[in-house]
Amino acid sequence: MSKIELPATAPLLTRKGWSAFLVALLLVCALAPALNLLVPEGSIFHLSDYAVALLGRIMCYAICALAMDLIWGYTGILSLGHGLFFALGGYVMGMYLMRQIGRDGNYKSDLPDFMVFLDWKELPWHWALSDSFLATLALVVLVPGVVAFVFGYFAFRSRIKGVYFSIITQAMTFAAMLLFFRNETGFGGNNGFTDFKRILGMPIATHNMRMALFVLTGLTLLAFFLLARWLVRAKFGRVLQAIRDAESRVMFSGYNPLGYKLAIWTLSAVMCGIAGALYVPQVGIINPGEMSPANSIEIAIWAAVGGRGTLIGPIVGAFVVSGAKSWLTVAAPEFWLYFLGGLFIVVTLFLPDGVVGLVKKLRALKKNKPAVKEST
Repeated sequence: MSKIELPATAPLLTRKGWSAFLVALLLVCALAPALNLLVPEGSIFHLSDYAVALLGRIMCYAICALAMDLIWGYTGILSLGHGLFFALGGYVMGMYLMRQIGRDGNYKSDLPDFMVFLDWKELPWHWALSDSFLATLALVVLVPGVVAFVFGYFAFRSRIKGVYFSIITQAMTFAAMLLFFRNETGFGGNNGFTDFKRILGMPIATHNMRMALFVLTGLTLLAFFLLARWLVRAKFGRVLQAIRDAESRVMFSGYNPLGYKLAIWTLSAVMCGIAGALYVPQVGIINPGEMSPANSIEIAIWAAVGGRGTLIGPIVGAFVVSGAKSWLTVAAPEFWLYFLGGLFIVVTLFLPDGVVGLVKKLRALKKNKPAVKEST
């Protein structure tokens, strides 16, 4: 009896894909800094500090949307709690940035200002490594990863799935938000962390630092896109898609879905944590509001609008929705929530494959359209 072989893994990117990737890399690493530093401020091609911060923030959102696509689009697990992992990464970075303020704060103390205000005499135990940048980088990965692993292990082991899993993840992030609102937890209460001064000893509110963070965020997004593409095109990714389509058949075929689901769930949480760590120094604040269930729902909307199961779709969705939010909340803030709700309904009813799916259908129709004969 001949051995059944899996089809060979497709190359990571096609020739056109690598060309597009190199163009994106060039835009992030060369063109964007040039537009910010070399083009005169009066030019339409000049990127203002606001535009750099906005694009950097949206790229952080795009990383979260990509993480959501891995677990929802490719594995069929809808999480309404990924805002928690984003906020955890942000809080870890925020703790380091608060320690960097030192005696430049309002109270001229080695303790963060909010601790002095609350009459704290020393740092709590969970702030022990917050003055080390290397420890902060490690904790940005470990804290969301460990929380996701522990939660996912018990949830997937108990075979919780579907809407029940979504509700539990939403309850988890809401409970964490209430915990972080409490002053005695040592996370700044409802005000959170803000008024950052330095990162790695360098001023944070400068043109060069903003651009450096922008470039770093863009490179991280590109790296995660390549990692996600490699994963979904490998055997691991095919098993994930089989779990999404028919988990019981996967079990009957001899695969244990627990390990695959737990691995991709933990990876997606780590991606959100890194996005949160990049987000905080660019925005300049982190508070428990980042853990609100509405933020987690918005991550799912980015993936749905762009197109689940496409990788590039959620990135497009993050830029489209977040860009519309930035414009509408200024031009007509009272209509933003109506627009978001209507957009989700339209996508659900008429565009189940999102914007990218619609583009693919239109291209297919154009390609297959029969030629019209000229009448004689």
